[in-house]
Amino acid sequence: MRGILLLAVLWLGGCQHVAAPPVAGEIRDLRSGEILTAEQLLTQLSKPSQVIVGEQHDNADHHAVQLWLLQTLGEQRPQGSLLLEMLVPEQQSRVEQVQRAGTLPADLANALAWQDGWDWNLYGPIVRFALAQPYPVMAANLDNAEIRAFYRNPPALTGARSNAESVKAELLGDISESHCGLLPESQMPAMVAVQQQRDRRMASRLLAAPAPALLLAGTFHARKDVGVPLHVVDLGAVVAPTVLLLAQQGSEVTSAMADYVWYTPAMPAKDYCAEMRRQFGK
Repeated sequence: MRGILLLAVLWLGGCQHVAAPPVAGEIRDLRSGEILTAEQLLTQLSKPSQVIVGEQHDNADHHAVQLWLLQTLGEQRPQGSLLLEMLVPEQQSRVEQVQRAGTLPADLANALAWQDGWDWNLYGPIVRFALAQPYPVMAANLDNAEIRAFYRNPPALTGARSNAESVKAELLGDISESHCGLLPESQMPAMVAVQQQRDRRMASRLLAAPAPALLLAGTFHARKDVGVPLHVVDLGAVVAPTVLLLAQQGSEVTSAMADYVWYTPAMPAKDYCAEMRRQFGK
C-alpha cells in the first residue's frame, strides 16, 4: 500500500509541473470530434514517434504554442530531435557548432546565418530553447541551389500517394492563391514540383531523425492529405506521422488534413496581395 501511495504522489507531482499553455483556444481531436484540454493533447502527442506541427508562419500565438509543446513534451518523455523547415543544409554545421559549444552566443541569429525570411522575433525563443537541449536540431528544408535546380529541371516524383493528381491540383490551387494569382501559368508546374521536393526532403529527414521527432513546418507542408505525411508513407513508413495543425478560429480543418487542430484567436486580416502586387508591379 505504501508503494502505491508513493507512486500516486509522484504521479500527481508530475502533473503539477505541466505549465498552462500560453494561448487560449479550442483543441479538437479530429478523428473523434472530441474537444481536448491542452494536457490531454500533450498526453496524445507524447505517444507517437513522429509528430508534425503545422503553423501559420507570421502568427505569434502559433510560435508560443510550439515553444510550450517543445518544453512540455520534453517533460513527458525524452525528446529525440527537433526538425525545422526554417533551417537548410548549409546551416547544419553552424547549428552543430553552437550545440557543441554548450553556451549560446549573444548574437545567435548571426551565428546560425538565420535567413531574413523567417522572423527571428518569432522563431528565436524556440531555437534558443532547443539549442540548449541535448537532442539534435536538424535542418529539414532545401538549400537555395537545390531549389533553383529543381525549378529548372523538376525530377520525377516516385510514390502513389504524393503523385496523385488530386494532391498536385490542391497544391497548385494553394500556390496560385498564396501568390494572389500573379504567377504566370507557365511557372506553376515548376512551383508545385519545388513544393513537393521540399515535402520529400522533410519526410526523408524526419525518417532519419532520432525518435521521438518533432517537425515544425508550414500548414501545407504539415497536412496529411497533401504534405509531408504522404511522402513519409511513400518512402516506406508503415505509420504516418501524427499531425497537429495550428489554425485561426474560423479556419476549416478536417480529419483528412490532420489528427488534431488547435484553434487560436483570429488575427487582424492582412492584405498580403496588395504587397505582392506592388512587388510584381501590378
